[in-house]
Amino acid sequence: MTDGNIAAKEEEGLGKEEQDVLEAIERENVDFVRLQFTDITGTVKNVSIPAHQVEKAFDEGIWFDGSSIEGFARIQESDMRLEPDPSTFEVLPWRSNGETASARLICDVVNTDGTPFSGGPRQVLKRVLDRADQMGYSVSIGPEPEFFLFEKDEDGKATTIPHDSGGYFDLAPKDMASDVRREVIFTLEQMGFEIEASHHEVADGQHEINFKYDDALSAADNIATFRAVVRAVAEQNDIHATFMPKPISAINGSGMHCHMSLFDEDGNAFADADDEFNLSETAYNFMGGILNHAEAFTAITNPTVNSYKRLVPGYEAPVYVAWSGVNRSALIRVPDAAGASSRFEIRSPDPSCNPYLALAAVISAGLEGIENGADPGEPVREDIYEFDDEKLDDYGITMLPGSLSEAVDALQSDEVITEALGDHVVDKFTTVKTAEYNDYKTYVSGWEKERYLEKF
Repeated sequence: MTDGNIAAKEEEGLGKEEQDVLEAIERENVDFVRLQFTDITGTVKNVSIPAHQVEKAFDEGIWFDGSSIEGFARIQESDMRLEPDPSTFEVLPWRSNGETASARLICDVVNTDGTPFSGGPRQVLKRVLDRADQMGYSVSIGPEPEFFLFEKDEDGKATTIPHDSGGYFDLAPKDMASDVRREVIFTLEQMGFEIEASHHEVADGQHEINFKYDDALSAADNIATFRAVVRAVAEQNDIHATFMPKPISAINGSGMHCHMSLFDEDGNAFADADDEFNLSETAYNFMGGILNHAEAFTAITNPTVNSYKRLVPGYEAPVYVAWSGVNRSALIRVPDAAGASSRFEIRSPDPSCNPYLALAAVISAGLEGIENGADPGEPVREDIYEFDDEKLDDYGITMLPGSLSEAVDALQSDEVITEALGDHVVDKFTTVKTAEYNDYKTYVSGWEKERYLEKF
């Protein structure tokens, strides 16, 4: 693109970021661009437009039918608009053929009058981050989504046969998916990710790839992108990747632990070198808020019926509302880190969640804790899995909801979380999830048939 063309774009009102995108489209020979967003459940949706329409998308947005998207709009108010965020432009490596390429732009959803759509998950997170900004904080998140790789059957359908029989930190030949992980990493790096580590997880066929922490909005964008990349690369290798929390009984499920910290004008607001855990009063208040509202936001961070097959004692998943500096049976763990790296890890979320809504719910709980000086209590230094009911009562430790239905009830009764999410999201989300749970209740499982069919 010539200097004259750039000047013309500036006169037309496009900013530098938009101009950079148009230049990149020309330079990379991009022919189609996917305008990406998520519905209320976290499923990635996209509208594909010819590259020459991107300028129009920046100028006017792209209209779509919101009534066809889960949790968005009613049929009589269905017209909505996608506004692409130019900072999210990335070429999709798996869609390039050496001559032309496809790219993506993550979008915000707006109403017909140009106002932000209150039910857009990305907008919900932006509102919470605006609140943090008004309090003088920016939020950093380091997510750790786990996933399984499974074989396909002769018809190309996904099975639950693990792609390998490796264990925690195993190497080839047991970890037969190391080449697939490497391909995922190279693809992510081409899309701007900074990968910190990857390894085989505890269960057969289970894996984890850790990417560098980022601001909360970028982290949510990255989670959505990460899931898409993993599944695309798996398909190219004729295997199936799933972020289902518990695809196989009696083995570890997949979580999405999130490392969290706040920064202010002086640096890491969670850091205090004089504290045993290198955490400040601000960090403890934020932690206290999370613990106080954990039961309510669990519906958002663990949003499927299957999520609660993971949240059971004995499989390294946290079920107890407590914190610790050492053991992993608590909801919150404090890693051995100090200074700029001071943080804590919330361990309950799973990778089936809508990342925008999940981070919005957790962050809003923490911010409320800061505003009200919430006390997280003393750390639990023992393995809570070994506690009996009496000891749990003595320590004042409660448990996360045991089912999606219990979690939805807790969400609806928590004003802090419902206010952060907004009436539209809470109403649509609870409607969808109540229907999901009611449908599940009517289903007769294989376990029931095996256990009862011949017995009674």
